[in-house]
Amino acid sequence: MVLDTCVLLWWTLEPDRLSTEAARLCGEIPRTGAMISTISLWEIGIKSKRGLLDIGMDWRRYFDLVAELEGLTIVPVTDRIWRENLDLAWDHADPADRTIVATARLYDDILVTADRKILEFYPEGRWEA
Repeated sequence: MVLDTCVLLWWTLEPDRLSTEAARLCGEIPRTGAMISTISLWEIGIKSKRGLLDIGMDWRRYFDLVAELEGLTIVPVTDRIWRENLDLAWDHADPADRTIVATARLYDDILVTADRKILEFYPEGRWEA
């Protein structure tokens, strides 16, 4: 499964915000595995640096903590993912959202998110957080 940025943040910093199902799925990550896109880390870093997101620590420390999570794979944004991003028949300008959806589609995996726009666009294989 692929975690959207909000789910990554909630799972690691505010687990009470997750739905029951999303909490169950995240709890299984050490055993079953999950992926995040590097664009999620970029999004967190940018928002943290600009004072738009308080993660309670320096973004570098948060990145290190995420990298140490058992079962979590950090997937780089490759040319294949950029191509899938550009091929999406989706009138949505947010590059992070588009890239996360493209990643889930390329890996043919579920996407765990609370983002309504993503939920409406990517109904196959997704869970609401």
